[in-house]
Amino acid sequence: MKQQKQLNSGTAVKAAAVQISPVLYSRQGTVEKVVNKIRDLGNKGVQFAVFPETIIPYYPYFSFLQPPFMMGKEHQRLLEQSVTVPSEETQAIGEAAKEANMVVSIGINERDGGTIYNAQLLFDADGTLLQHRRKLTPTYHERMIWGQGDASGLRAVDSKYARIGQLACWEHYLPLARYALIADGEQIHAAMYPGSVFGPLFTHQTEMNVCQHALESACFVVCATAWLDAEQQAQLSKDTGAPIGTISGGCFTAIVAPDGQLIGEALKNGEGEVIADLDFRLIDARKRQMDASGHYGRPELLSLMIDRTPSNYVHEHKHFPYSLKNGTETQKETSNSIL
Repeated sequence: MKQQKQLNSGTAVKAAAVQISPVLYSRQGTVEKVVNKIRDLGNKGVQFAVFPETIIPYYPYFSFLQPPFMMGKEHQRLLEQSVTVPSEETQAIGEAAKEANMVVSIGINERDGGTIYNAQLLFDADGTLLQHRRKLTPTYHERMIWGQGDASGLRAVDSKYARIGQLACWEHYLPLARYALIADGEQIHAAMYPGSVFGPLFTHQTEMNVCQHALESACFVVCATAWLDAEQQAQLSKDTGAPIGTISGGCFTAIVAPDGQLIGEALKNGEGEVIADLDFRLIDARKRQMDASGHYGRPELLSLMIDRTPSNYVHEHKHFPYSLKNGTETQKETSNSIL
């Protein structure tokens, strides 16, 4: 049963969807840029902000531009620049969130040993890391770069200002993953996409994606994509040998209301942010008509089963048939007792 954060019907949260460029090839540079943006948004009274998918240190554009046998150098560079959790980088973001009194949702390339994951971090307004989840399945070309996540983080969580759910890019094409957050009572949904790739069709698809989720979930969707400037496009083109057109377009940074309509204009070019006041009375107005995990659902006919057990490579058994200390002798005794 969902435990939804109860907010006054008149509650409004000032939210920002951030379209920002990474500092290409630099974890430290991108973190510093993100921290400065959080402080800037805090000065504008923003209470909740969403940053793009794997903005730190940068999205692996090379994986879409190069064949696998050529991407070793770029893959290695991304591994070396990726973020461990926790680390000085996550601490810096948490401190900036605390300083700004802001809840922050951000995408990172996470390094865990020799594997990179597409991870989403959610920091509360006191700087606490509320959620650390990994994209369930990397998309197409991304499977050469990222490992798979599990469903342990496939849930909405309460923050200072709202109950928040997060998904990355094509996870929004997974109806069951989206329904897990709908059933968990998310009030604001953080949607992250790479941006500056796949062209205008991707912009259109992203808009359809997030507007549909807002309608079905009856929540606000704050969607962020990244921006590559001309210099960065030229650098990527030089480093990969790919045409610049491949890493153009595809941006759609926007905020969507529970009725599926955009609040203000979407940002499709350049750096900047879309800022809006989210009036939570609009959630009630939509759910009064259509509550997919309430009066409009039919759980006796259709329901969802999720395994949220964290995926671990080692599982410790409490009881063994023989003692590691005594070895073969105890094993033999056990065998005799069975016989």
